Amino acid sequence: MARDETLEALVAADLAGLADLRSVRMFGGMAWMWRGNLLCGARADGILLRLGKGNDSGAVTSGQAAPMMMGARRMEGWVRLPPEGARDADLRGRLIAAARAFVETLPPK
Repeated sequence: MARDETLEALVAADLAGLADLRSVRMFGGMAWMWRGNLLCGARADGILLRLGKGNDSGAVTSGQAAPMMMGARRMEGWVRLPPEGARDADLRGRLIAAARAFVETLPPK
């Protein structure tokens, strides 16, 4: 999968100033680790967001995002926001905030 540096820059700007955040190349794009836990990632097919099991259904049922799939298996708690949704600052911001809220509950690594 090709990288989308414009989308990566949008996510990086949304996360600017977040303490203990680092970016790494992963999944064919860029991923952001917060306190040692994967928070989100961006590549040409959109943004991958970690919302936590049971927290992903609202984004999926609203049509804002699709469930993250690994082959034929749905990855509970993860969603993919397509590029057109990812370019919507309000929607992207809400989902990144939800991902931060969940990852904040995890112990630092």
